[in-house]
Amino acid sequence: MSSPSKRREMDLMKLMMSDHKVEMVNDGMHEFFVDFHGPKESLYQGGVWRIRVELPDAYPYKSPSIGFVNKIYHPNVDETSGSICLDVINQTWSPMFDLVNVFEVFLPQLLLYPNPSDPLNGEAAALMMRDKAAYEQRVKEYCDRHAKQNSAAAPPEDSSDVELSDDEYDSSDEAVVGKPDL
Repeated sequence: MSSPSKRREMDLMKLMMSDHKVEMVNDGMHEFFVDFHGPKESLYQGGVWRIRVELPDAYPYKSPSIGFVNKIYHPNVDETSGSICLDVINQTWSPMFDLVNVFEVFLPQLLLYPNPSDPLNGEAAALMMRDKAAYEQRVKEYCDRHAKQNSAAAPPEDSSDVELSDDEYDSSDEAVVGKPDL
């Protein structure tokens, strides 16, 4: 059996050769970002999330630490920290799994089949159970606001709860450069 470091290297290379964009942090193999596309035929389709991954020294015997960088509205994802509640990663991880499983099976299933009875985002869970149409609308709003193709590469947004008007979402060059302070 190979050592954890060789397995980490092999799994990371396999992930990089898949359809996922991987960005290493500090030239090491312990921390990196992956651009994750919302699953087809889901409320999250068309969204791209930047996922932060940390591999422990004992990987694959210990699970990776995974979290969303840009905001996502989901009952099983903490809106503030991006932490996810997913048994297969948090409790039932096995060395049989690899990083490709995380991004091609586990995360898509999490988004396709939210579990409001075990929430990290109580508001999303309650809205999903109380008013499914309003929940679906909120998911789409978050996708539009936080997970567009160019959002995944952008640094995390300010976590304030200030809502911007449609005028402030202007996509002109002036909005990119910014307006002078008056």
